[in-house]
Amino acid sequence: MIELLRKRRSIRKYTRSPVEPEKVKILTEALLRAPSSRNINPWEFIVVDDQSVLQQLATAKQHGSDFLKGAPLGIVICADSTKSDVWVEDCSIAAILAQLTAQSLGLGSCWIQIRNRSRKGGEASEAYIQQLLGIPEHIKVECMIAIGYPAETRQGLQASQLHQAKIKSNGY
Repeated sequence: MIELLRKRRSIRKYTRSPVEPEKVKILTEALLRAPSSRNINPWEFIVVDDQSVLQQLATAKQHGSDFLKGAPLGIVICADSTKSDVWVEDCSIAAILAQLTAQSLGLGSCWIQIRNRSRKGGEASEAYIQQLLGIPEHIKVECMIAIGYPAETRQGLQASQLHQAKIKSNGY
């Protein structure tokens, strides 16, 4: 696991190669195995490989989602907000598991924050995605994950680049 963390970086450029169905199956299994508070599993996932839909999702927010149009796969990570008050945390755990699983499969990925973000003109990113994908209002959108074969190389951070001052012992 630590080797995956050492190598993982946000990838925003992808080759046109599709993600094979067997790898998509592994990614979705990882999502469904994500832990959740009290095992409520409020999360829901929408796997998108339709390029026209990915193009539209790439416009979901003002900054930081455009690269999704170049990815062969996107996962919209949502949750039923009526089932759990910690759906944001549960979705976040699932999202990072998807990213680490992608890394283990030789794929690159990048988180696209949606909750509390807006599009040009002020429309909520979440409302745009809900309308685009037919998601009911009580199903909240936390983020999207772009996934594909990397068309860029980014080196993992060296241990000397880590913010060691962020670690405290036995109190602040």
